[in-house]
Amino acid sequence: MTDFATTPDNAQRVSTLTYAQAAAVALEEAMRANQHVVAMGEDLGRGGVFGQYRSPDGRNLLDIFGEERIIDTPISEATIMGAGVGMALAGLRPVVEMRVADFALCAIDELVNQAAKNRYMFGGQGRVPLVARLPIGIWTASAAQHSQSFESWFAHVPGLVVVAPSTPADNYGLLRSALRCGDPVVYMEHKELWGMQGEVAHEPIELGRARVAFAGSEKRNDVTIVSWSRQVHACADAARELAAQGVHAEVIDLRTIWPWDKDAVLASASKSRHLLVVHEAVQAAGFGAEVAATVAENTDARVARLGAPRIPVGYAHSLEAESRVGAARIKEAALRLLKR
Repeated sequence: MTDFATTPDNAQRVSTLTYAQAAAVALEEAMRANQHVVAMGEDLGRGGVFGQYRSPDGRNLLDIFGEERIIDTPISEATIMGAGVGMALAGLRPVVEMRVADFALCAIDELVNQAAKNRYMFGGQGRVPLVARLPIGIWTASAAQHSQSFESWFAHVPGLVVVAPSTPADNYGLLRSALRCGDPVVYMEHKELWGMQGEVAHEPIELGRARVAFAGSEKRNDVTIVSWSRQVHACADAARELAAQGVHAEVIDLRTIWPWDKDAVLASASKSRHLLVVHEAVQAAGFGAEVAATVAENTDARVARLGAPRIPVGYAHSLEAESRVGAARIKEAALRLLKR
């Protein structure tokens, strides 16, 4: 599905970048290496709403590649996505920017009924190597129409790859792999991670491979905590607080929602015999249910889920806080699970 070849120089290079810069560097390198890679969406000319189309030196990618490859579009998500699907079928590798996942709902038919199904319906004669950037998650003081997480929606759709990076390193490495994937990728960055800094190794990261975000005990962990995107950091904070109480937790960052790393999760849950899945999305029908069910079917581990209540995200700080799943709630959920 993906070519993971890297040059020796790239493999040795490490930079300190923000989450937004890491994505911009990954896209810039891909565009230099492959003239068929283009990007299109609203506000790309000014570097993107979050600076995700601006190089670390401050240059907008439009100034580097020109308006034929960094394409500013009208405000019409259906048009943007539809054009991207057509470009992909014609041999290009478009990056389709939706600004936030909430706005992508205007382009559901083009993504779900056209991009996802073309390869299957035409026996592989048509391929849609498209990357749709759909930033997810709560965006402080942005309320119900700008703070949603839809990863479970797209994981449900056959034909789509779904990615949710949690660090600058992953945002670089996973985007590089997404840009080389032959299938449509729903690429879900978090709206509140753009300024996060970290070390970035300039090499792709395999899609479908989880990472251990917090190792816990070298001998045996009491609980496995599985998460993705921004919630990984809250889970790691909770794991540190649990460790101070003598409870050891291993935190696994899925990184890719579909395909997801079942082997890594099952191996950890089989050892700890307790699994807690945590996500920022509404708990009801969230992807955590898929993870929990898979572990319950294949191990003797006790399982539990923790997600947001089934309410719209409020604008007022006090209401917004009800939808946030922080370290304190994660710690409490893990301790409840261990007492069952």
